[in-house]
Amino acid sequence: MEKEKGLHPRNKHIENYNFKELISDHPSLSSYVKENKYGDLGVDFSDANAVLCLNQALLSHHYKIEKWTIPKGHLCPAIPGRVDYIHHIADLLGESHNGVPPVGTKVKGLDVGTGTSCIYPLLGNSIYGWKFVGTDISTDAINHVKGLLSSHPTFKKNIKTRYQDSPANIFVNMIKPDEKFDFSMCNPPFYSSLEEANSASDRKSKNLNKNKVKKGHSLSKSNNDKTSNFGGLKAELWCPGGEKAFILKMIKESNEVKEQCRWFTTLVSKKDHLEDFYKALEVLKPSEVRTIEMQHGQKNSRILAWHF
Repeated sequence: MEKEKGLHPRNKHIENYNFKELISDHPSLSSYVKENKYGDLGVDFSDANAVLCLNQALLSHHYKIEKWTIPKGHLCPAIPGRVDYIHHIADLLGESHNGVPPVGTKVKGLDVGTGTSCIYPLLGNSIYGWKFVGTDISTDAINHVKGLLSSHPTFKKNIKTRYQDSPANIFVNMIKPDEKFDFSMCNPPFYSSLEEANSASDRKSKNLNKNKVKKGHSLSKSNNDKTSNFGGLKAELWCPGGEKAFILKMIKESNEVKEQCRWFTTLVSKKDHLEDFYKALEVLKPSEVRTIEMQHGQKNSRILAWHF
């Protein structure tokens, strides 16, 4: 099988999906899997239902995460990239464990903006057995995650949720005074407005399926409106100032809880933003700053990590 470009060596998805195995474990996927002109099996990634079903099959087959779902209109995460983030954090933690990624519930992570998918805590607990706290400014997201966890005793025991009632804050009130985390992680909202997010969603839809552009793929203000698999509500995809403002706020707040978290990390989508982040970090004088490059197919991303 052809290897996926740039994925972490421990990523189970480093090779193309084995659709026969996935369908055997998750039969409902069969209705979305088709052969392309080269005779390879695949799904239509512009079809939100197909992407959701593929994710359910991957999570069930590889990670024993059953009955996973997200509400209509919310962000559907790409599993291989999410898994990569987890593995790179494991490598960071492993540096203080003789190069071996630590496993078990003694390791505790904070997922900032866990969303309705709770994807990082679920994957981190499944792969490495870590404990997590997932935070979010959306009560709907928190309630949905609680529902997901309720049918999984192990996940429910090891993953807790916290509602951030102040959208202006990130770590404030989410890390208790006597609490310590081994790491924090975040997939920050990228866009600065609904209009910007809508425009990007339309471009992605057209690029994926130029001959079958459908109406209703833009992001909506209402859960009742149609969305594509690029869907997502405000807290997931946009905030005032976009990614840059959000991460700068995160960097500033990290200094206030620097004794309570070993590694602070976040995804950075736009490389041009790194210079501003480095400057902000330089003021705070952390012990170390890292930028971990990632590549998933044609998409380039990176993890910014720092500790005091």
